[in-house]
Amino acid sequence: MAVKLRLTRMGKKKAPLYRIVAADSRNARDGKIIEEIGTYDPSAEPSAFKIDEEKAKKWIANGAKPTETVGKLLKAAGIEK
Repeated sequence: MAVKLRLTRMGKKKAPLYRIVAADSRNARDGKIIEEIGTYDPSAEPSAFKIDEEKAKKWIANGAKPTETVGKLLKAAGIEK
């Protein structure tokens, strides 16, 4: 199973909120997830995000690949591969 750390969309039209999740790469964007590891609010000024560092490091150690956007958020939070 190919696990990715990616965003799943929540919120209303034109007011997105995202959850940072670990999910099977074959599932739909808002489909079944394995575990939620954080949140991201791009509409806040500046953009606000909260990541559970312990869970993120566990998934990366187990071979989960972050998407480009989640990779940038992890880097900003100080969690690197």
